[in-house]
Amino acid sequence: MVSLVVLNPYAVHLEGRDPRDVIALTSRRLQQLADRIGPARITESPASGKWSARDILCHLADCEIVFAFRLRQALAEDHHVIQPFDQNLWAKTYGAGDASAALATFSAVRAWNIALLKNLTPGQLRKPVTHPERGTMTFRTIVETMAGHDVNHLLQLEAIAAKSANI
Repeated sequence: MVSLVVLNPYAVHLEGRDPRDVIALTSRRLQQLADRIGPARITESPASGKWSARDILCHLADCEIVFAFRLRQALAEDHHVIQPFDQNLWAKTYGAGDASAALATFSAVRAWNIALLKNLTPGQLRKPVTHPERGTMTFRTIVETMAGHDVNHLLQLEAIAAKSANI
């Protein structure tokens, strides 16, 4: 179990669920949470140094684009090496971002990724890839990371939505 956490720091969030099921439900859940938070609170940070709901949605849109590339490169190349990115550097642009556009981008790219994931063979899921910071893993680990990453940020948005409801 320890090696899974190193390969996928979000594995703890899956709690035995099939990652593809989690991935399939995220867009709808994001929309529900964005609606609950509302436009008046979407840009408010829940605490000093924490991302607002808008920032999280922008981050998720960026990550979905990254995951789309990683998935396709991993399938196309033998022993693909994943290119990491610094989320904090990317987040510097989120202050000018639009939550609705971010959610629409996430949802569109996610639908395309779901279409890809539907027809994978067991051999494709076992295909090795390397992350320079996490080591060698399988294609399935990328999918599991996507799902766990979703849950991590859904929990953050749920906390923001709950706080918004109490104000």
